Amino acid sequence: MNRLISIFGGNASPALTEEICKYVGVPQGTARVSRFSDGEIFVEIGENVRGVNCFIVQSTCSPPNDNLMEMLIMIDALKRASAGAIVAIIPYFGYARQDRKVKPRTPITAKLVADLLTAAGATRVLSVDLHAGQIQGFFDIPFDHLYATPILREAFQREGLVGDGTVVVSPDAGGTERARAYSKFLHCPLAIIDKRRDAPGVSQVHHLIGDVEGRRAILIDDMIDTAGTLCNAAKAVMEHGASEVFAGATHGVLSGPAIERINESVLSRVWVSNTIPQHDKVSRCAKLEVLSTANLVGEAIKRIHHGDSISSLFD
Repeated sequence: MNRLISIFGGNASPALTEEICKYVGVPQGTARVSRFSDGEIFVEIGENVRGVNCFIVQSTCSPPNDNLMEMLIMIDALKRASAGAIVAIIPYFGYARQDRKVKPRTPITAKLVADLLTAAGATRVLSVDLHAGQIQGFFDIPFDHLYATPILREAFQREGLVGDGTVVVSPDAGGTERARAYSKFLHCPLAIIDKRRDAPGVSQVHHLIGDVEGRRAILIDDMIDTAGTLCNAAKAVMEHGASEVFAGATHGVLSGPAIERINESVLSRVWVSNTIPQHDKVSRCAKLEVLSTANLVGEAIKRIHHGDSISSLFD
């Protein structure tokens, strides 16, 4: 199979790429990514990829502009080397929060990123837990949208967070559908927090809809950025009588004061996946646990390569 498939990793996701290659059973593709003295990115593919299905694993996390540009250049290099298919695997899709015009004279940057990937030569894109599902419609090439739900559910079950003694809480109205899916599987009730955002990164809890008294609460979100929303929600849930509060999110952006806020919060544990490398954050936060998406993404890669359905991965 090594002659038919090659998996390349960008600088943003080295550990995840290594795990994925191990699951798929192929060595990591050879590519050299370097920079000129002025910061320009240079990519050289170190193997023959003519007619080969190539997969590039690169989260567009911090620094998003560098990681995005690196991926675009790598796609162009593979296209000019006559690769068969070029699949952009973007575990964390940066700029996903800019999926619509929030006020006049503002961009829709998620659409711009979609156009850039397509123009560079990507033939397919795969991502995990988009911030806004409609971003799939920005692409004129096939897009596979995976969910980290099974990975987080296993963590909740190991912790015994199932049944009527548990309540799943959405930290805002926009995440209700996501939280409802978890509550259905865990056979527990659902609660929703009415959040008002006064400015980017600043939010306040106004109301809690649902009963959390005496229950262990799980806050569910797609990402944790500065952790302001998460910690405010956890505090509100405890004030309404919850016995303990946990949190689970696919993408641990954890920027700015996030780690300090989590350490000082009432949260007992926070689960995130490795779609974004956490580096030293786990050592700085005893409450943080990182779950691997390598098998999920690796299975999707195998099925895409062999032309098999990946619909069962959406369960």
